[in-house]
Amino acid sequence: MGYVPRLKQEFKDRITASLTEEFGYKNVMQVPKLNKIVVSRGIGAAVADKKLVENTVEELTLITGQRAVSTISKKDVASFKLRKGMPIGAKVTLRGERMYEFLDRLITSALPRVRDFGGINATGFDGRGNYSMGITEQIIFPEINIDRIKKIEGMNITFETSATTDKEAKSLLTELGLPFKKN
Repeated sequence: MGYVPRLKQEFKDRITASLTEEFGYKNVMQVPKLNKIVVSRGIGAAVADKKLVENTVEELTLITGQRAVSTISKKDVASFKLRKGMPIGAKVTLRGERMYEFLDRLITSALPRVRDFGGINATGFDGRGNYSMGITEQIIFPEINIDRIKKIEGMNITFETSATTDKEAKSLLTELGLPFKKN
């Protein structure tokens, strides 16, 4: 048939049954699933230096395995010397197999490399079943060559799920392997 990512196969085989049992779903289609992962980074200093946006696009492309797009400002902000249409960040939206591959790399190789890691905060849920987390330094990803880094920067990672409540979403992400802190 072809290659199927490890987490996608695990979701079909084990996690669907586990969530159905935990929440008492009557139909397999009610089980929440991961829709997409958005990795983004805003660059405030990009107002003065356009090269920063290109470097960020390259870094996010390396990390995720999919070409990043630069984001542009929507309106003028005089106090930041920002004009409408200026590039001020970059983002990547991952779906399907690339999404599961990125999640697998994040859980197994990147998060364990964070200094003094004790789990990720469970406070990043938005009330509708989506979870956002921040990473303070991009060098935790093995794809990044530390010698070529000009400045250590963080990024935001948002997990969009089809879950309707935060409890369902947290159960789904915990089953997928995200290490939440114990309260």
